[in-house]
Amino acid sequence: MYRFLLTPRWLGILALTLVAATVMVLLGNWQLDRYRGRTAINERIDAGLQMAAVPLREALAAPTGGPGTIGPPPAEERTYTRVTLTGRYDTDNIVLVRGRTVDSKVGFEVLTPLVLTDGTAVLVDRGWIPPAPGGALAQPEMPATPAGEVTVEGRVRASESGDAKVSRRDGQLESRRISLPQLAPQLPYPLHGGYVLLDEQIPAADPVFKAVPVGHANNWQNLGYVVQWWIFGAMTVVGFGWIARREARRLAGVTDDRPRDRAADPSPA
Repeated sequence: MYRFLLTPRWLGILALTLVAATVMVLLGNWQLDRYRGRTAINERIDAGLQMAAVPLREALAAPTGGPGTIGPPPAEERTYTRVTLTGRYDTDNIVLVRGRTVDSKVGFEVLTPLVLTDGTAVLVDRGWIPPAPGGALAQPEMPATPAGEVTVEGRVRASESGDAKVSRRDGQLESRRISLPQLAPQLPYPLHGGYVLLDEQIPAADPVFKAVPVGHANNWQNLGYVVQWWIFGAMTVVGFGWIARREARRLAGVTDDRPRDRAADPSPA
């Protein structure tokens, strides 16, 4: 009854069906990996909010090169770790990261190098401030930076990816992204390979700064894609079986003998 499946035409259809189903399963597996990766990020974000601060060196290795070089990036499992560090802010090399949005308003994130006792530095994201009157790119009025020794608690973040030109405008470094490899050559000391998002500071941070929120990754969207691709893969195989069965019944001369609903037939003239 199903010998027609051995013909070249049906073997070709079967092969295409299996290839399509395999691709859909693989796409589902890829989305499953993304779901697991984003879930792990969310778990690290939540853990960083709740954990006690640890010394910087437990999460981020020191740079070993000379001025203008960058140290190793934080290990993936160490991102969002809450750390504590002490040093002095370098007000001559503040970095303004433009085009950043907080509470639906566009402004600047202010990164200030914290120079440690060993001569290396960590960029500390002190928070978000609005632009000066005149537009979203107007340099903000900078609050005073604490002089002397400063103790910082915050969460370790990895460098942002992507190309971002670094320039100086009115004496301030500016960029659109927190790209540490591109910022490091602009600074007169070795720079750590991760930056710190400020949570608390002694002395206290200026209230003009707004905390930069850390958004959770949308892992449930990836899980939805997993289910979607796997269902499509199953439907492809089931659809082939349904078409093959219909063809087999046609070749065998089997007709649909189910009783018709006479009430639905038009009345004879």
